[in-house]
Amino acid sequence: MSSIGARSRLNPPLLGGYFGNAIHLKQVKTSARELLENGLGWVAMQINKMVVSQNYEELMKIYKGWVENPAILEKGSVYEGNNRLLISSSPRYNIYGNDFGWGKPIGVRSGIANKSDGKITLFPGEKEVSVDIEVCILQETLEALENDQEFLEFVTKT
Repeated sequence: MSSIGARSRLNPPLLGGYFGNAIHLKQVKTSARELLENGLGWVAMQINKMVVSQNYEELMKIYKGWVENPAILEKGSVYEGNNRLLISSSPRYNIYGNDFGWGKPIGVRSGIANKSDGKITLFPGEKEVSVDIEVCILQETLEALENDQEFLEFVTKT
């Protein structure tokens, strides 16, 4: 599941000073077999193709469809589950440029809201070409990964 920014896809685009979310959700689905056969680069390319294909016309179809058949996301919805990965972020905001009188931030986290098992949040890092990664994994999921020999062999390869 990917959150797609709608700011620049609207006609006219939202003004730069607009403060708020303007997104829609899209999915890229694959099977374990396709993932293993094609690799993570292939999955990244499928996500990229989906994001690039989102334009004003696609956005209007989604919004008009929602007006005709509104869906409210809530806990236990189809967007949750053990076989989903949700990645979110926005490179739009200079999060390390904020100073609330305590000095420059040394780390940024997204807080307690909007969390689910397997959610990954990416932030522009403190250094220009870096990325901060926040991963939300339930304790039982983490324990299952620690006890999965095949997973451990894969992630410990050098």
